[in-house]
Amino acid sequence: MSTNENAPVHISQSVAILVDGNNIERSIHSETNKPNTMLNFDTLVPRLLGNRGLNRLVYFREGKQISSKLRERLHANYHGSVRPCHKSADIPLSIKATQLANKVDTIIIMSGDSDYVELVIHLKSEGVRVEIAAVPATTSRLLIEEADYFHEITRDDWFTLEPKKKVVRAGSSPKAEPPATDS
Repeated sequence: MSTNENAPVHISQSVAILVDGNNIERSIHSETNKPNTMLNFDTLVPRLLGNRGLNRLVYFREGKQISSKLRERLHANYHGSVRPCHKSADIPLSIKATQLANKVDTIIIMSGDSDYVELVIHLKSEGVRVEIAAVPATTSRLLIEEADYFHEITRDDWFTLEPKKKVVRAGSSPKAEPPATDS
């Protein structure tokens, strides 16, 4: 019996991506010192998936003020959902991960928070591959060690929105500085 070493391998893994929005946002903002820097899901999600299929994407974020544009974009592009959390995302994200454990092959947790170490251990004991995607400088070393794989989120994975410039309306002029005088 001969084998064809050049035959392509078809990977049919189902992947869920669970995002701790506050943790990832804080990590990116600490790297850039710019609060208007955001993840570029359009480049990041395909890189995280590789040739695997996306089962679902859930973005957890503390607070009620969640961008409707983000919600619409995640739904339109990835059939994703955004879940507001009362406090931190740790508990809701962990509950969702355990609910998905028997429905997917891999769970990617986007967070560097060491609070997820026990969740990673539990999911792996259930036979789920667990990957972490986070900014290396703000990621728990123990979390990286427990995960099956670590995806570094780098500057290539985010963008900064420039602040909107104030529009001067017709008929009005910006405040002029008083002329300088020589004393």
